[in-house]
Amino acid sequence: MQQRISIKKIMFLFVGISIGLLGISIRLAYLQVFRTLVLFKLGQKNFLRFEKIISPRGNILDRNNRLLATNRPLISLYWQGTGNKQFTQEQLLLLTAINRNLPDLKINEAELLLAEKLNKQYLLFCDVPFENLSILIEQFSQHPNLIYQTDFKRFYPHKNIASHVIGYLGGLHYEHSGKMGLEKLCEDILKGQPGQLAKTVNSRGKHLSSKKQKDSLIGGTIHTTLDLELSLIADSVFPEDIHGSMIVMDAQTGDLLVVLSRPSFDPNIFLDPLSMEAWNDIKADQPFLNRASNACYPPASIFKLVSMAAGLETGILNQDDIWLCNGHTTFVGRDYHCWQRKGHGTMTMISAIAQSCNIPFYEVGKKIKIDTLAEYATKLGLGQMTQSILPEKAGLIPTRKWKREVKGESWWPGETLSAAIGQSFLLVTPLQVTRMINAICEGFLVKPRLLIDEPIIKTEVDLLKETRDFLKRSMKQSVQAHGTGARLKNLKNFEIYAKTGTGQVSSFEKREMGKEFLEQGWFVGHITYKDYTPFVMVILMEHVGSSAVVTAVALNYLKRYCKLVDRDEKE
Repeated sequence: MQQRISIKKIMFLFVGISIGLLGISIRLAYLQVFRTLVLFKLGQKNFLRFEKIISPRGNILDRNNRLLATNRPLISLYWQGTGNKQFTQEQLLLLTAINRNLPDLKINEAELLLAEKLNKQYLLFCDVPFENLSILIEQFSQHPNLIYQTDFKRFYPHKNIASHVIGYLGGLHYEHSGKMGLEKLCEDILKGQPGQLAKTVNSRGKHLSSKKQKDSLIGGTIHTTLDLELSLIADSVFPEDIHGSMIVMDAQTGDLLVVLSRPSFDPNIFLDPLSMEAWNDIKADQPFLNRASNACYPPASIFKLVSMAAGLETGILNQDDIWLCNGHTTFVGRDYHCWQRKGHGTMTMISAIAQSCNIPFYEVGKKIKIDTLAEYATKLGLGQMTQSILPEKAGLIPTRKWKREVKGESWWPGETLSAAIGQSFLLVTPLQVTRMINAICEGFLVKPRLLIDEPIIKTEVDLLKETRDFLKRSMKQSVQAHGTGARLKNLKNFEIYAKTGTGQVSSFEKREMGKEFLEQGWFVGHITYKDYTPFVMVILMEHVGSSAVVTAVALNYLKRYCKLVDRDEKE
């Protein structure tokens, strides 16, 4: 009996031990097989520190491979702690020498001493100037307390040139990302791939060695259609204190050669911390609004080209019509005035465009339906996106349906007269106008291109060739003796089809109340110099009171342009 009990105890003990050993085996197998990677990484954390190696962003180039955005080396000076509880005499002399070479150096002595005690790194100076760096490396090239770390910082060599197109970076230090323009639109191409650095440390955190585990890959290069030299000319002739935009586009391909928006900004300022006060000062003038594609304006007399096309193709006007402008016309008991209050006298259809007389277009407005006028505006690309990669607005081409849905009112016939001369509710962007002028002169609507590898997309414009030819003759006459663009008539070797416009923003009685009540000024032109590829130029200036100011800028640009082209011919 006693023997049976002993055998049972032994069996229970054996089973218990077996179950325990089986549990331990299963646990070991689980840790060895299923948790190996996790435990390995946990073990590595005891002696390894992983750091991301930021990859340099790709360059942004103009059409001639000139740099618009790139990277520059940035050398940072670090103090590497060596475990001393107090600074040695040698270390104090070292800090004195560093202070002497870097007068802007500001050191928190308590934090620096703590880094020294704990064998940690402490940033002494970020972006050491080259002259100072040379002296420090010559004197302390191998000092155990000093580490020179090379990084890359985004750099915009031409500052505000094409800033609305290039954009800027924002985000954490060394991990910036695009916030606007091509920097944002092409972020995935430009950012590259980060690398990884493994640092070995001891139990006290002291750095022992480093090993690169993964190389960083530089971002891809973006080739734009912009022309840096032409952009520099545009920036120099466009007044600093005037808001507006200027576009120069290749008439054959739609390549945007110049995209200027004023006020502009320097993208370099966003690469370092910015105070709230500085930020408020910067944004007060709305410098981030791209007025070339993302701001809308009344087209003013530029729209008379649309009204003329609509009048000719619907039979309201004939090319050989003669008009008498005595300064006004009457419709439903109300006088509608020409901008020339004393009148232009006898006008042909061509001189009506050239001198921008309102009277023939009021007559179009009396007889045409607003929806028909809107149809011809749409044919010429107004009131719709241009399909450019730039952020843009569609503008507004009013119709009866639009006014009924948005304003809750019927369309009044008198409003068509205002629309026919480019006022009323009409709103367009300078980029849309650029495309429209190109369509009139070339016969196709082209997609504005900003990247060299974008496809060239052309759509035939739905206007009769004789209509376009008549509009071109009218625009050419605008540059002659009595036209609104007559300032350009003495330019040699140029063929220019142009039109100016003055967009009213308030009643004429308010003009003396301040600059904000002055009119917007337009200049548009299809221009060919010698036998070079033609281009379209559109200039819009806010609150300048007259298109004469804008035409003067166009003249200065073209003078500089032909000098540049002639210089390149000689080289």
